[in-house]
Amino acid sequence: MTHKTAKHPSRRSALQLGGVALLLGVQHIARGATIVAVRVWPSKDYTRLTIESDGEIKARQFFVAEPPRLAVDIEGIDLIPALRELVAKVRSDDPNISGIRVGQNAPGVVRLVIDLKQPMLPQVFTLPPIAAYQYRLVFDLYPAQPPDPLEALIAERLAGNPPGASPADGAGHDPIGDLIAQQAGKPASGAAAGSGRPADNKPAGAAKAAPELTATAKGRSEGKADRLVIVALDPGHGGEDSGAVGPGGTREKDVVLQIAHRLRDRINQQPNMRAYLTRDADFFVPLHMRVQKARRVQADLFVSIHADAFFTARPQGASVFALSEKGASSSAARWIADKENSADLVGGINVKAKDVQVQKALLDMSTTAQINDSLKLGSAMLGEIGNVGKLHKPRVEQAGFAVLKAPDIPSVLVETAFISNPDEEARLRSDDYQIQLADALMRGITRYFAKNPPLARNRAL
Repeated sequence: MTHKTAKHPSRRSALQLGGVALLLGVQHIARGATIVAVRVWPSKDYTRLTIESDGEIKARQFFVAEPPRLAVDIEGIDLIPALRELVAKVRSDDPNISGIRVGQNAPGVVRLVIDLKQPMLPQVFTLPPIAAYQYRLVFDLYPAQPPDPLEALIAERLAGNPPGASPADGAGHDPIGDLIAQQAGKPASGAAAGSGRPADNKPAGAAKAAPELTATAKGRSEGKADRLVIVALDPGHGGEDSGAVGPGGTREKDVVLQIAHRLRDRINQQPNMRAYLTRDADFFVPLHMRVQKARRVQADLFVSIHADAFFTARPQGASVFALSEKGASSSAARWIADKENSADLVGGINVKAKDVQVQKALLDMSTTAQINDSLKLGSAMLGEIGNVGKLHKPRVEQAGFAVLKAPDIPSVLVETAFISNPDEEARLRSDDYQIQLADALMRGITRYFAKNPPLARNRAL
């Protein structure tokens, strides 16, 4: 009797203590793991949900097509406040998720139901601990029918800035159009400025024709509108991958996105020219997808924007890099390339995805001609950047950057400054420096095209 009486209070005390701990928000999972954080990264491309824990957790998913929803049973956990936070983190303007429901499906099993706004191709996978992250359970929700980015660029060009129209700053001359016209052997843009949009250049027709573009100007007659020149801008890192963090807490992913937006605005002010961003918000894009996106819009140039970091605060200055066929041009270039190429590990890719190996194989198809053009682009940019700030190296460096391996697009990676240097971190955060840098990059692009006009293609405006 005494033995039973002694046991009872102990059990009751344990239950009371557990209840108090739950009310205080202690995020304890049965079987010894703890939810560290829950995150949602929405974008037009896809939406990512992440559940981070200090121990590995397993999940089984069930996709229901009508209405579209993803049900996931997370094993080895009980319903706790941390998981309910995931519900509140979904924004009303998320392009892919309409809501999340969570409940205790069985002892030790929590069911997560993600209600979707459109048919999706979900990927659910786990990531081992790396850098600042512990174990991650990741849900990547891709639209089953993603929009065609090239069609979107052409439609935007047709709707917002028809051929012959002046750029946003009011200048009437079209230097890029002139360069294209010279390359194609056609009259310069000014000669046809009064003719307006060609009768056969309707938005719908242009959008449908876009995926079938060829290098030959098939079916075009003299004097018709010049094609759209596309510059792919690639703000480094994003989402789960913050990139380098300065001593003052500035995150690389934030400042490079701001610089890319400023450069985009300058490019879009040029007639017959459009910028395409591999990411236009805070979400992660795998390295091979950045290259694939640029190729999908048939970009004429690819500019990846970063902010360098080192172990100490001393290094300073901007750098420009191109791809190398034979190895890095310096130990520093090799070190930076290795660091940037590790972004996939931090940002988190599904290594079981079917297309990853195919895309990585494509990344090895770089050509000597592409590298030579990239060096010309890099040299033009480096010369202009040197007018607004210090250079870390006076020449274009080379190394095996995965993001520069588009075989048919001149590609450079710009390290805008050392974010690990307190003085340069402050400059990166300033509007003045970002404006000067965007202006310099724009001048570098213009200089490159002045000597290397874009090739004629059957890309309608």
